[in-house]
Amino acid sequence: MTTVAFIGSGNIGGTVARLAVEAGYDVVVSNSRGPETLTELVGQLGSKARAATAQDAAAAGDFVVVTVPLGRVNEVPAEPLAGKVVLDTCNYYPERDGAIAALDDKQSTTSELVQQHLAGASVVKAFNNIFFQHLGSMGRPAGASDRNTLMIAGDDAAAKQVATDFLDAIGYDTFDTGSLADSWRFQRDQPAYAGAYAEGGDFAKPKRATSEELQSLLDQADRSIR
Repeated sequence: MTTVAFIGSGNIGGTVARLAVEAGYDVVVSNSRGPETLTELVGQLGSKARAATAQDAAAAGDFVVVTVPLGRVNEVPAEPLAGKVVLDTCNYYPERDGAIAALDDKQSTTSELVQQHLAGASVVKAFNNIFFQHLGSMGRPAGASDRNTLMIAGDDAAAKQVATDFLDAIGYDTFDTGSLADSWRFQRDQPAYAGAYAEGGDFAKPKRATSEELQSLLDQADRSIR
């Protein structure tokens, strides 16, 4: 059985880990504070989950979800992730992460920074623009009329297929938005960020998004720079 490892096990990481276990995956969770602090989460996830250090989780995963504050992404162990697919959920919050000139000057996207650090891995942006509680509750079986669609971006077609298969397994269709360079279109403060899955960005009003609706939001971002 495929093992999904998590570097970072907060709201998004813990939610995706639960969805993965429910879909039949083995899961290894980690955080910056040590595996002993994840006893409660592992207990909630059940027998298909275990805790490890970030280094050991990176080595154990067939693919890996990196879900840490962007300002600490350089602490993610790069060597054991070489040759692996990495799903990157990171967002840039300057008040938390500190100022990052390459992002402030729009010379890079957040996921390009993650890819730069994890140079041997294949990074796919995913899960960054949906509230974790909505993510945990909106999954549906394949073919369901109310199935939701999540965005991804990446530079490697095979890696994006890994992400697509995983999203399908945990209850979501996938909308491929293009490259990591284009992924700024659903970063924080863009129309396709929180507004993609919440009416007016209000988390109390979750909504399903079709591919057509998501493309419209991306187009709004494109028009804003013309």
